[in-house]
Amino acid sequence: MTSTTAPIRYTFADVDGVRVFYREAGEPAKPTLLLLHGFPSSSHQFRQLIPLLSAHFHIIAPDLPGFGFTEVPAERKYAYTFDALAETLGHFVETLGLKRYAMYVFDYGAPTGLRLAVKYPERMTALISQNGNAYLEGLGDAWAPIKAYWAEPSSENRQVIADAVLHLEGTRWQYEHGVSTPELIAPESYTLDALLLERPGNKDIQLDLFLDYANNLKRYPDFQRFFRETQLPTLAIWGQNDPFFIPPGAEAFKRDNPNAVVELLDTGHFALETHVDYIAKRIIEVIGHTA
Repeated sequence: MTSTTAPIRYTFADVDGVRVFYREAGEPAKPTLLLLHGFPSSSHQFRQLIPLLSAHFHIIAPDLPGFGFTEVPAERKYAYTFDALAETLGHFVETLGLKRYAMYVFDYGAPTGLRLAVKYPERMTALISQNGNAYLEGLGDAWAPIKAYWAEPSSENRQVIADAVLHLEGTRWQYEHGVSTPELIAPESYTLDALLLERPGNKDIQLDLFLDYANNLKRYPDFQRFFRETQLPTLAIWGQNDPFFIPPGAEAFKRDNPNAVVELLDTGHFALETHVDYIAKRIIEVIGHTA
């Protein structure tokens, strides 16, 4: 696939007492596509996707609070919950003056972005879910220790999560698990994520978000109602070997929106690392004319 690549701009917006870092590309007159990353990454995960889409969309990819290069002053006393992430995202969208947009949601980007979609359904033009879950059946067995933490948020269960994922090897595993050709994965991806996890206080932020993730399940009926009522052009394109968000979660989109396009790729959680060209192609084909 060929396209004219627009330069990517790297900048900050001061919103909600937070200095939000974001990547922007494409002409503002084009349809806006909001790219929302997941744990433990940032807008860096879209570094290869943005050039492939910038001729077709005005792309905005922020780093959520607690991730990437977004700065949250200590005096802000930020409460790291998904409600708070969505509130900040809402202020960010308002500050940039985005009135209409399609949304690409991945991992944590799904419950964050879908809160905004439910609040302002008239703004949404299309939805791309890449391992961005909104259904109970989409939660894989890898959630078992996190569910134990929800049931008993003890210091011991909190430490189990930290020991399992909040380090370089745990992050690398998330990138490589279920990938038949791990040599396609650039080491700077998981290395940058792991490095940023080491910032003072960041591991506690991530453990707070793991605990709060239980509240996302309570919002699933709201998200599903949004899908039914809006019938948005939807592409659910998932890595089928993801241990966290499994294929039934992708297939469930068709239950509430029979017109949703569902595709399963032979890769893992971070599908963009191995299938970015194909995903970009399908985004343009499925939602490019509607966004």
